[in-house]
Amino acid sequence: MEIIFSERCLEYQQVGHPEGPGRVRLASEYLARQGFEFLEPQPATREELLSVHSEEHVRRVETGDFYDSDCPVYQGIDFYARLAVGGAIVAQRRGGFSLMRPPGHHAGPSFLGGFCYYNNIAIAVRLSARKTLIVDIDGHHGNGTQAVFFGDEQVAYVSLHRMYNYPGTGQQSQRNCYNFPLPPRCGKRLYLETLERALEVVGRGFEQLAISAGFDTYKEDPLASLGLEVETYYDIGYMLGELALPTFCVLEGGYIPDIIGPSIEALITGLEEAKAETGR
Repeated sequence: MEIIFSERCLEYQQVGHPEGPGRVRLASEYLARQGFEFLEPQPATREELLSVHSEEHVRRVETGDFYDSDCPVYQGIDFYARLAVGGAIVAQRRGGFSLMRPPGHHAGPSFLGGFCYYNNIAIAVRLSARKTLIVDIDGHHGNGTQAVFFGDEQVAYVSLHRMYNYPGTGQQSQRNCYNFPLPPRCGKRLYLETLERALEVVGRGFEQLAISAGFDTYKEDPLASLGLEVETYYDIGYMLGELALPTFCVLEGGYIPDIIGPSIEALITGLEEAKAETGR
């Protein structure tokens, strides 16, 4: 699986903000040492953004006409957010992993939040026009992704996340959105049992799998830990790889910088080994 990455996404930061460039920089360096191939994305076009977001939302991000305590108005943030969307689009087309920031799953059709300006994975899925299973393994519920696809017969959204945590949504399943809130630091066994049950509930018949790959479920993460080890991401990848679907991944959260690269490698290895065994 190729890594979609641009060093331009390292250019902005705010002192003390959890979503800093260090986690992505260390991950890119680690994955390069492991021999992964890298591709450079281009910023998404305005038309591509409008496939998911309202005209007013795009205008606000373009001009910096917004306030959200988690989403600073960085200089040039519209460019960086478009570049992250472009990374997701390339990941979908190439079956790769977009290692870009800012993340996206808290951005809805007309709102931003949770470090997210545009919804990277949602735009890539919408533009693909394929019947898609989105599995969100970030420790926070992807309220933006749910808002984008709620009631959409082309998409099923599955989220495993820490209960009673930001953004406070995802406490129950609704229509095509299957939510599985889990207790803090629940550990590998309950997590994998829940993922297995979720995949049984959602069924089959999809044309592609899109993974919102957050690693804040790691045992030492300060924001959303579910008590997982790096090795657990291999197990998650293997279980998802057994679906034998064309797959792409988009980075969301994860705030222990030195485990992001190894966790991505573990997830990709699990995906690829499972697919190899199923012959797809």
